[in-house]
Amino acid sequence: MLNPYFLFALLYIMLAVLAALDSSLASLNLLPWFNGLRWLRVHLITLGTLTEIIFGLLPILVATRSGRPRPSIRWDIWLILNAGLLTLLVGIPLVNTPLIFVGGTLVFVATSMLVQHVHELRGAAVTPARTAPSGRIFYLAGLSYFLLGIIVGTGLWLGWGEWLRIAVPIEVHIHANNWGFMALVFAGLIVDLYPDFAGRSLAWPQSLKPIFWMMTLGALLLVLGPWVQSTWFTVPGILLHLSATGWLLLNVIKPLRGERSAWGPGLWHLLTSYVWIIAPVLVAPLIILKVPGFPGAGIEQNAPQALIYGWVLQFAYALLPYLFTRFFLPNEPAKLGGNWFTLLTVHLGGVFLWASIFITDSYTVLHGTAYALWAASLIPIVLDLWRIARKGWSRLESQSVAPFAESGRAAN
Repeated sequence: MLNPYFLFALLYIMLAVLAALDSSLASLNLLPWFNGLRWLRVHLITLGTLTEIIFGLLPILVATRSGRPRPSIRWDIWLILNAGLLTLLVGIPLVNTPLIFVGGTLVFVATSMLVQHVHELRGAAVTPARTAPSGRIFYLAGLSYFLLGIIVGTGLWLGWGEWLRIAVPIEVHIHANNWGFMALVFAGLIVDLYPDFAGRSLAWPQSLKPIFWMMTLGALLLVLGPWVQSTWFTVPGILLHLSATGWLLLNVIKPLRGERSAWGPGLWHLLTSYVWIIAPVLVAPLIILKVPGFPGAGIEQNAPQALIYGWVLQFAYALLPYLFTRFFLPNEPAKLGGNWFTLLTVHLGGVFLWASIFITDSYTVLHGTAYALWAASLIPIVLDLWRIARKGWSRLESQSVAPFAESGRAAN
């Protein structure tokens, strides 16, 4: 049976191509601007594509690493999640607070159910568990931050920030989702999938627990920083989180040093996506110090877009084709996705977006070019995913038809 989460992820990433193209044309004044579309573009990738993949994948990975058989799909979670996502994707562009509240509540409920489901998979294994380190603790911590991000994000439209005494609610929402949810879940995916796509273990498996605690504590401090508007939390949070991230990436790189065949576009996508985490960190001190003439407002408005398209989406470029092949075409060899064209264009998109922040006289052209490059980089990935899904669907149809054909011949 095909995983419905993956099919919906394919739908959302197709919509993300159109949204990026729309942004490019709108920036170049070729199409009118739509209210709320900036955040809709981001949410097509985060709430749409990645949330679908994460919800569909985590129970399977946790069960496999625990030595359990693959769990059946929880259709109640799938239904509640997608009802919430569709409600949000309608409510956000319309800035309709009742729809946003309902959508946020449904996604919160679905996430809580997933946390419980993943937690329950820790029980006694039916078959001997694999000795490799597990990303389960990363998933549970990341999903906990996602719950916080949902509460704060929904509250942005309902005035909960004042009630919760949050100094900068939008930053708390972004930090909880980026540094907490996605960073921790991505780390868990690397831990669980690296032995499969690299064919070897991480360099220092014993380092995973300290990495987990450094990332988790760093994310907490990065959430508390804008919550109380204090750099005493933000600065050590950045140092902890980036140190843990660097340590994790060294775990990935060291076993593959000197093996040229491993260094294809997919691995470069996976590793260089983290460059776009560093970019906002490097300019953060200048924003905090409010340096005269420095475009702090422009960075705060556009940096999340560069982070999502440069880091989150590019991480997905590497893993989505690999995962789609594993699930839709289990008998075919799977490899990390992307090619040299997608690698070049996705990075150039980030460069042009950051350039648009500083070169204000050419903002329109640079901003529009950035999204055009991102749309161009997305197209080969979407086509690859569509090819894999269509081939997998054809395989399933042929398997379903075969018994009927055989019974028909037997009757004759």
